Parts: sequence; C-alpha cells; structure tokens
Amino acid sequence: MEELLLILKRMHPDVDFETNDDLIGEGVLDSLDIVTLITEINTTFDVAIPAEEVIPENFNSAEAIFAMIERLDEE
Repeated sequence: MEELLLILKRMHPDVDFETNDDLIGEGVLDSLDIVTLITEINTTFDVAIPAEEVIPENFNSAEAIFAMIERLDEE
C-alpha cells in the first residue's frame, strides 16, 4: 500500500489519498491519470489491469485501487 500511496502522491502531492474515497467523483483522477496509474501499477506491482477493471469503483480510493491490485495479483 505504501508504494501505491507514493505513486499517487507523485501524481497529486496536494491530495490526502489516505482519507479521500471519491477520487473519480471529485475529479482528482482524470482519464490521463488513470492511464498513468495503470502503467505505474503494471511496472511496480507486475499486475496487468484488464479493460473491464477500469471502472470508477476500482479507482475511487487508494484502498479500492490496492484491493484491485491484490485481487488481480491472486488470479
């Protein structure tokens, strides 16, 4: 989780990713951020995120993103 938080902080240093749970709804993460994040996740965690997983529910919070990473890593 710490590595994910570091990635997110590099993207938006002014956002508290540990408490924000509406990153998509509040416009913190846009489509370009999602693409960048997917690339970083693939590189850092060696997890490929398929297109069907790119939904707001999976990217609304750091916890949701990390839960998706863990779930995909187990598959």
